[in-house]
Amino acid sequence: MRWAPKHLDDIGLALLQHLYLVGMSISCAFVIAMILGIWSARRPKTYALVLTFTGMLFSIPSLALFALFIPWLGIGLLPAIVGLTAYALMILVRNIATGFHAIAPDVLNAARGMGYGYWRMLWEIELPLALPFIITGLRIATTTLIGIATVAAYINAGGLGTIIFAGLDQRFPEKILVGGGLTSLLAIGVDALFLLLQRRLARRRHPVARVEANA
Repeated sequence: MRWAPKHLDDIGLALLQHLYLVGMSISCAFVIAMILGIWSARRPKTYALVLTFTGMLFSIPSLALFALFIPWLGIGLLPAIVGLTAYALMILVRNIATGFHAIAPDVLNAARGMGYGYWRMLWEIELPLALPFIITGLRIATTTLIGIATVAAYINAGGLGTIIFAGLDQRFPEKILVGGGLTSLLAIGVDALFLLLQRRLARRRHPVARVEANA
């Protein structure tokens, strides 16, 4: 390892760019998916249409999807974020809707009987019960985007992909190992953080437990 110790600044910058790219994309996708997932969960036909459309986006090869946005958005971060956001939607919408579908009707009826309105029931009952599915969706979507984001280097979006592709162009195995290794470690680390978050949030379900006891 001769190149890496001399280019720690470049590696750190690429890592920060990768984190920003994935963080912005998953944040945008999560907001959109929450709206679509909650709205379509109680509407089977709408849910099928939403899942079909987001599934079509997910099936497009990453480089082709990024290229589709270039005529309108140019190159760089913006088309990469839009493309990555599109990739995450299917995973997030499916898991959010599945979480709401898994809620027992008796629990919802008990909450209504206890005087819960729509928004209170959504916030205190439905979201906590759907939370394991939502966190799982975030885990899968984020780790998926960490890998796909390396391709965004082709449209000058930065990130760890720049190191990988530079290594391929220069036939420099060390750069490929550094870029690929950091991408893998980042995905593993993020997955572990989401697992920890899921375990902690699972303990905070006191209103839900009260309603379930009355179901």
